[in-house]
Amino acid sequence: MKAFTGKVLWIDLTSGTWSEEIIPDSIYQKYLAGIGLGAWLLYREIPKGADPLGPQNVLGFMSGLLTGTGSLFTGRWMAVAKSPLTGTWGDANCGGTLAYAIKQCGYDGILFKGQSAKPVYLYVDSHGPQLCDASHLWGKDAVETEDLLLSEYHGKKRPAIATIGTAGENLSLISGIVNDRGRLAARSGLGAVMGSKRLKAIVLAGAQRVVAHDPVKTKLLAWQCTRAVVLPTKYLPAKILALLGRVLGKLPVAMTQSGALFARVLATWGTVGTFQVSVGMGDTPFKNWTGSERDMPQVYDAIEPDRVRAIEKRKYHCRGCPIGCGGIVKLQNVLPGDKLPDEKPLDSHKPEYETIASFTSLLLNDDLELVYEINEMLNRAGMDTISAGGTVAFALECYERGWITKEDTGGLELTWGNSSAIRAVVQQMITRQGFGAWLSDGVKKAAEKLPPVAQEAAVHAGGQEVAYHDPRLDPGLGLHASVEPNPGHHTNGGNLNYEMYRLWTRLPNLPPAPPVYSRVIRYTPSDWLIESAVAASNFAQFYSSAGACYLGMMFGVDRVPIFEWTNAITGWKLSPEEYLRIGCRIQTLRQMFNIREGIDPRTLKISPRLTGNPPLEHGPNRGYSFDLQAFMQAYWKSIGWGEETGIPTDQTLRMLDLLDVVRAERREVLL
Repeated sequence: MKAFTGKVLWIDLTSGTWSEEIIPDSIYQKYLAGIGLGAWLLYREIPKGADPLGPQNVLGFMSGLLTGTGSLFTGRWMAVAKSPLTGTWGDANCGGTLAYAIKQCGYDGILFKGQSAKPVYLYVDSHGPQLCDASHLWGKDAVETEDLLLSEYHGKKRPAIATIGTAGENLSLISGIVNDRGRLAARSGLGAVMGSKRLKAIVLAGAQRVVAHDPVKTKLLAWQCTRAVVLPTKYLPAKILALLGRVLGKLPVAMTQSGALFARVLATWGTVGTFQVSVGMGDTPFKNWTGSERDMPQVYDAIEPDRVRAIEKRKYHCRGCPIGCGGIVKLQNVLPGDKLPDEKPLDSHKPEYETIASFTSLLLNDDLELVYEINEMLNRAGMDTISAGGTVAFALECYERGWITKEDTGGLELTWGNSSAIRAVVQQMITRQGFGAWLSDGVKKAAEKLPPVAQEAAVHAGGQEVAYHDPRLDPGLGLHASVEPNPGHHTNGGNLNYEMYRLWTRLPNLPPAPPVYSRVIRYTPSDWLIESAVAASNFAQFYSSAGACYLGMMFGVDRVPIFEWTNAITGWKLSPEEYLRIGCRIQTLRQMFNIREGIDPRTLKISPRLTGNPPLEHGPNRGYSFDLQAFMQAYWKSIGWGEETGIPTDQTLRMLDLLDVVRAERREVLL
């Protein structure tokens, strides 16, 4: 078996049958695997206008090109489908153990079409795939489901499992897919797609080997990467990071940040280690994006990364990761939902930065214990913490401004920082009951039921809540959230991303990021910023197709040899420029998926509040604003899409060898 398996598994849930499709090597050389292969397959298979929650939608579980080969940071899997949340292309990225398990079953992807008449789960082992009755699992949360399935296959090879919780069963448009007892492919509402198909879980217990074309070089590169990334830096107290953030937030200049320091922060605290420095810099939003740390002066003491680290039981490593930024914490007297407290401590995944920002600064809540509880509740339910927190913040602002009343909320006082009310609303969102049922599909759907003025408080891009990194600090984040075919994503690019990717060290034609520069230059779409933004987009598609981790790529391609690994593992001899061109092909095909669906790219941009309209009155980002439309048009022109429309041009489609793939739809768009 080589690095890619050369085939995918198709499951027809309507008929209960399955088939294998052989994928030619030429397709891998054009689209790689992961999100790239998923884009090619879904563009081909999903008919125009398909209902995202109907039988014509396709849900794919895709493994990365490099996964399982001995390369590092390449253990990610991707869920792909048409998004029910935005109506656009949808994808969600996740770590854990599932990506390797897909390839051990002999496939680069497992894709589902149709709808089952009853709850089912898929089991795959060395004897092949089979659909099994899941009626006894329906209604159970993700952790309970995984535990029951593991007990059913006790004594056999321990399988990797992905499942939905009750949020996905209830077709919440902000639900995701869960593996490893709380790791979520959370974005795009793909848990609802899985729920609509009555597919409760996939259970993978294959044992096939995955090998690299040149295993010796692959291992040598891994050894060099480990030496470059896992540095013997001494432990630093989190207070130093808080001080660093405050200093950076007051400076009129910006500095390119170090991937080596970032790796040390992740290895020590995980992503929560970035919280205090992000607050100080102005990266973390407050009070539904309207405030700053001045609205919550106790934030540094209340949300202390060392407090989270103190209850960490053990590190959690995704497969192929030497850092282990995840962690398992031991919680006392906390059980989710309406279950009674238990004296036995509960093992739970450590909350990530996004979850902590969602349920602390965004809501002006200083109760860290509540964050632990809500994190476990949402992980078990399979609901996106980014979208859930943003939706609760929207409700709190609506309550403050009188657009909803205590009568509407069923007696809940939705005041900022009210822990009991926040907990109650989240539980209602999970179960689609009471006032929370109004919020179960995200801010855009909720705002549609209120007067038009409430739209200003509904912060999203194209219907998807935006992650908690402020575009008023880094306009590149706002640009990418607005031009990505899956709107609202924060991992595909930004000024900081490009600086830390250090692509110019492998692609000399790209502009290097200056070590120090005036902050104000970020707010104008200069040639340098736009060229780097397009490169970041294309690189993100490349490494996502390889199965690589976004956080790992932030250590820099001069430390993490992703291009060299790809050649060693596949036997190809492509240049970094050629790999970014493949990334551009994937990005453009995803954009054409949206065009075919009748999506106007101009409608997917972030809410005006995030562009500094109106500007903040206090905090590190006070007074800053930028012209998002100018950024979007400059990006579209640079990547080869229509400057005014965002529709890829015929010249670009021809250059990327996509014209035949999209010919019919392209002609229809032009007509």
